[in-house]
Amino acid sequence: MMMSRVRILIAMTRVDFRKKHLGKWRECLRSMSTSTREPINPSNTRLGWIGTGVMGQSMCSHLLKARYSLNLFTRTRSKAEHLLSMGAHWADSPSSLATNSDVIFSIVGFPSDVRHIVLHPSSGALSTLRPGGILVDMTTSDPSLATEIHSAARAVGCCAVDAPVSGGDRGAKNAALSIFAGGDEEVVEHLKPVFSLLGRVYYMGGPGKGQFCKLANQITIASTMVGLCEGLVYAHKAGLDLNLYLTAIATGAAGSKSLDLYGSRILNRDFEAGFYVNHFVKDLGICLRECQNMGLALPGLALAQQLYLSLKAHGEGELGTQALILALERLNNVSLGAGMVDSKDKAA
Repeated sequence: MMMSRVRILIAMTRVDFRKKHLGKWRECLRSMSTSTREPINPSNTRLGWIGTGVMGQSMCSHLLKARYSLNLFTRTRSKAEHLLSMGAHWADSPSSLATNSDVIFSIVGFPSDVRHIVLHPSSGALSTLRPGGILVDMTTSDPSLATEIHSAARAVGCCAVDAPVSGGDRGAKNAALSIFAGGDEEVVEHLKPVFSLLGRVYYMGGPGKGQFCKLANQITIASTMVGLCEGLVYAHKAGLDLNLYLTAIATGAAGSKSLDLYGSRILNRDFEAGFYVNHFVKDLGICLRECQNMGLALPGLALAQQLYLSLKAHGEGELGTQALILALERLNNVSLGAGMVDSKDKAA
C-alpha cells in the first residue's frame, strides 16, 4: 500500500516536472517567434563553443571578431590558445561551459563525441544549460541522434538545432559555409544573426533534417571526387598537360566546386586536410546505414566509401579528401606526380 502511494507520488512529480519544462520550452519558442523580440547580438547573448579543429578555429574567430563573448572547450587546450589570445574564455568541461552560455555550438568528430559532450549526465552541456538555452550541433552526425538531442533538450525547457555545414576549410575561413539547419523554425530564425557570421543558413525542416541534407551533400561530393580523380588519371595516361586539362574543363559542364577547391591541390600533391579522410569515411558510413534503413541502393556511394576506406587502411586517414587520388594511382600503378609538365614549360 505504502509502495503504491510512493510510486504515485513519484509519477506525479515527474509529470509536474515535464509540464514545467515543457511550458518553459513553449515560452522560449513564443519569445523567439514574436516580432518584438530583441535579435541576438553581442550585448545580450553569451556564446559557447565546443571543438576547435580545422573548421572550428576559423568559425570561432569570426564570432570573436564580431565582439561576441565566447566560452570555449576542446579536448586539447593547446588547439585553443590562439582563440584564447583573441579573448575567448576557457571552460574545463562542456557542463561548466554551459553554465555561462546562452547558445552553445559544437563541431566535433564523431556521433559518439556529440553524445558525450551534450548528453553525458554529469559533464554534458545539457546537464547545466539553463531553461531557454539553445544547443546547435554542427557536426555531421546521425539524424536519429539529432532527434534524440532535440527531445532531451525540450524535456528540460531548452532548444536544439542540428546544423551541419559544407564548404571545407576555405568556406570556414571565408565565412562562406552552407549551413543545413533542422529543428524548430523559430529557433533557426532567432539564430540567423550568428549563422550569418559563418555563412548562409538553409532551414531544411524538423529535427534531423539538417543531418539528412548534409548526408545527401556528402553522397554528391563523394561521387564528384571519384569523377575528378578518375578524370585526372585518365588525362595523365593519355599524355595531357594536367594543368591545361583542368583549366579547359573548369568552365565547361565538368566544372564543379570540388574541382575549384581541390584540382590544383591534387596536382601540387597538397593533401593537407580541409576535411579529414577519417571523418569522410565516418560520414559515408552513416549514409550507407541510412540507405539500408530506407531500402536504397546507391552503388556510387558504396564504391566511394570503399576507395576512401582503402586510404584509411594505408594509414592516410589524417589526409584531406583530395587524397583519393592516391587510391586510384595505386589501383592503376601510375603517379600523377611523375613526369608532369607545366603548360608554360611545354609551350617554351
